[in-house]
Amino acid sequence: MSGHSKWANIKRKKGANDAIRGKVTTKIGREITVAVRMGGADPVGNMRLKLALSKAKANNIPKDNIQRAIQKGLGASEGSGYEEFTYEGYGPDGVAVMLDIMTDNRNRTAAEVRHIFGKHGGNLGETGCVAWMFKQKAVFVVEKETFGDEDALLEIVMDAGAEDMSSEGEAFEISAAPSDYDAIEKALGEKGIETASAEITMVPDTMVHLEGKDAQKMMNLVDALEESDDVQNIYANYEIDEDALEE
Repeated sequence: MSGHSKWANIKRKKGANDAIRGKVTTKIGREITVAVRMGGADPVGNMRLKLALSKAKANNIPKDNIQRAIQKGLGASEGSGYEEFTYEGYGPDGVAVMLDIMTDNRNRTAAEVRHIFGKHGGNLGETGCVAWMFKQKAVFVVEKETFGDEDALLEIVMDAGAEDMSSEGEAFEISAAPSDYDAIEKALGEKGIETASAEITMVPDTMVHLEGKDAQKMMNLVDALEESDDVQNIYANYEIDEDALEE
C-alpha cells in the first residue's frame, strides 16, 4: 500500500496481519522473478529489479526467498505468461484508487476486483478516471532512530535533487522526481544512511480525510485488495487519524 497514510501507520498495520504479510512476500517474489526475466539478475542497469529488491528489504523478505525468485527469473519460464496493467476506481467517500495488476487471467482478475470494490462500498472505474490525481515520485523513508538529524538529512537530499522532505511521526519522508532516484540513493549511501523504504510510487495530489464507518470501509477494501493474488500495488488518496487506524 502506498500514498494513503504515514509510514508509521503503514508499518504498524502491515506488522499486525500475518496473512497479508504472506501475500506481500509472494507478490514481491513474483515481481523479482519478472524483473529478472525482463532485465537480467544484475540490479545495476535493471531499475525494476533494484526497486523490487528494495521493497523486499523493507518488508524483511528472507534472503533465501529472494534468491529463489531470482533463479526462477533466470529460468525464463516462470512469469512469462503474466499480463501487467492498471485498474482505477473509487472507494468510500470518493477516494481515488489505482491498482497495479499482474495476472495470467485477465477475465478472472476483472471479475474478482469488481466484486471486491462493490462489496466494500466502492466501484471499479474506467481507464483514466483517477490517474490524473496522482504523480509518479521517488519516495525514500529514513526512520528517525536510524538518522535523527533533520537539518543534515535535508541538506544531503536537497543537494542530490530531492523536491521535498517531511517529518512523519517516526520517520522522514523524502520525495523527488523518478529520474533523481539513483542520485539520492547514492547520496544517502555515501553518508551511511539506511532507508527503511525506497521506491518509485504514485503519490496523490490531494487527500481525502476519512473517519468512522467510511474509514473502516476503506481499510476493509484495502485489506481485501491486498489479499488478491493479482493485485501487486495499491495507491489511494485517503488519510486516517492514527487513533482510528489502531481501532
